[in-house]
Amino acid sequence: MKTLEQGECLESSDADYVASSRNGHPEDFRVLVQRYQRPLFAYLTGQVKDPLEAEEAAQESFVRAFTSLEKLRKPESFFAWLMGIAGRVLKEHYRARERRQKQEPLAEELLVESPVPPSDYPLEEALAGLPESYRQVILLRYYEGQSCQQIKLKSGRVK
Repeated sequence: MKTLEQGECLESSDADYVASSRNGHPEDFRVLVQRYQRPLFAYLTGQVKDPLEAEEAAQESFVRAFTSLEKLRKPESFFAWLMGIAGRVLKEHYRARERRQKQEPLAEELLVESPVPPSDYPLEEALAGLPESYRQVILLRYYEGQSCQQIKLKSGRVK
């Protein structure tokens, strides 16, 4: 497999890039980030409803994935593993938010909402506005490349 320095090979699988990153080519992890930053951001925006917080959570998720790459048992399932990491990051985010709200309840009430600037991520915001089940289907189909049959099996609709 080629590294990014030798020329990017987009046809390579996630498992190829994970293996390359583990074998002394950490720059190949960038390809995984490029593949999955948009769907991960869309998922996180849908959860936290704030693009800045979602971006922060996405960055944290990628950092944790990179530093824990050796723990990944099924490199071909990188995206699913990344989503699991993002779920844990979100739980920590919610716990921290609850702690802040308990410590400073009056500060929350005094905040005046500022106008929302135009978004740099209209597609991600549109996905974020969908119900969770629809968002999951879109992420699985168009970003993870799963077939409709695989998605149906995962959702438990086909018995």
